[in-house]
Amino acid sequence: MFVLTSSRLQLIPLDNSLLSLWRQFGREAIEKELNLRPNNIALEKFYANEMNDAMVNYWLPMTHKFPLDFMWYTNWEIILTASSCSIGGIGLAGLPDNAGTTEIGYALDEKFRGNGYAAEAVDTLSKWAFQDADLQILRAETPCENVASQRVLRVNNFIQTGQKSIDCPEPIEVFTWERHR
Repeated sequence: MFVLTSSRLQLIPLDNSLLSLWRQFGREAIEKELNLRPNNIALEKFYANEMNDAMVNYWLPMTHKFPLDFMWYTNWEIILTASSCSIGGIGLAGLPDNAGTTEIGYALDEKFRGNGYAAEAVDTLSKWAFQDADLQILRAETPCENVASQRVLRVNNFIQTGQKSIDCPEPIEVFTWERHR
């Protein structure tokens, strides 16, 4: 199994079979499969809905379509090494496009926020992604009111590039960010 490690975290990309297990039997099933301590991850409704949508409409179909490059199309479990439990997820929006760009997104369990884990996970996955010579720009979006997530991006050398509205179940204003090679 492929794993990225940092000083306090492990990032484990979920292949199609693990995603299918999660979809069919719940997060507890992948925690058991990965020998992790159970953790009932608490996320705001917006992020929980975003992850459910990604599961059905992106992660499962794309990891099935691109089994060799699945790491670019999936959720990576963020594992707190000291407690051997998943504390959130992080991922990319696919291989770099023709302009050398992809997007990064992440969500962290409310109980584990404020400890630098999100920043460490973004740093770890960004370093891995930038090993691909085709990747020139890594993009991100944060809700305008999510100051903590904006701090995570600033710490990781992302620069705010704009603001826009996105249509989810309800419209939301977001800041856009970029980190260049």
